Amino acid sequence: MTPAKKTAAGRSAASTKSGPAKVRQPKLPKPAWDVSEVDEWGPEEHQLGATIPEAGNSVYNETGGWRSQRPEFHPEKCDGCMLCYFYCPDAAIIVENDKAVEMDEAHCKGCGICAKECPRGAITMKAEEKE
Repeated sequence: MTPAKKTAAGRSAASTKSGPAKVRQPKLPKPAWDVSEVDEWGPEEHQLGATIPEAGNSVYNETGGWRSQRPEFHPEKCDGCMLCYFYCPDAAIIVENDKAVEMDEAHCKGCGICAKECPRGAITMKAEEKE
C-alpha cells in the first residue's frame, strides 16, 4: 500500500529572505452526517461511536498555528530518501516527482521528527516567530 502524496501544484514558488512565502490552503467544508431518519434506524443502521467518518479529514483543520518550532527545508541537501515523508506523523511533507519539495505549514505541528530522521541534514528546526 502506497501512501497518498501531497503535491505543491498551484502553490507559489516565491521566496523571501525569511523563507518560502506562506500559502494558505482554501478551507474545505466539513462533511455532514445524514441523520434525518435517525428515529427510524434499527441497531444495524447506527454508526459506531468515536470513529472517523471520512479518511483524511485532517485537511479541514489547520493545526500548524500551535507549534513552537518550525522546520526549514534545504532542498540542495536533500537526496530524495523520503524518510521525512514516511516518519512525519502529520503528513506535512509535500512531495513532487518522488522527492520532498516543501513543508505544509498549515498542518505541521513542529515536532521535529523529520529533522531528526533526515540523514543529510536537509531539514533543520528553528524557533517559530509569530506574526
